[in-house]
Amino acid sequence: MTETEYGYGGAVRCEQGEFEGWYHWNHDAFETQSGPFYMLRQDDGSYLSAFRAEDRHMNGAGFMHGGCLLTFADFALFGIATDELNGGNAVTLNLAGDFLGAVPNGSLVEARGEVTRGGGKTIFVRGMVTADGNPALSFTGIIRRLGKKPV
Repeated sequence: MTETEYGYGGAVRCEQGEFEGWYHWNHDAFETQSGPFYMLRQDDGSYLSAFRAEDRHMNGAGFMHGGCLLTFADFALFGIATDELNGGNAVTLNLAGDFLGAVPNGSLVEARGEVTRGGGKTIFVRGMVTADGNPALSFTGIIRRLGKKPV
């Protein structure tokens, strides 16, 4: 199955390591340096996003920096909305989150969610980030479709 058939819109398949077989976007330098973050279509058709917490993600107190959690939530917005976006370009108009719990180093950080409204230029998403299964961040976001890039 190719990336296009899988619905990731230009994502690259990870070929080794813990996330072998998962996909990530490598055209966003900030996300790649921050993560990289990965996504995988689940059997029910939804998308799961994930990464492993490392030293570089931690704040001075030894837990994941809130900015890292929000960066991951922003990635997850687009993972969750992959089918709705259908390979098109979009930007985040709004991202809001409520921190629910600390994320320790070494945790498996995952995000799941749903498109609550789509079909037009504006897509509404909500989701939950967990760390080893424990709630860490609930988030909502709004994505705006962009016109096609000139060739």
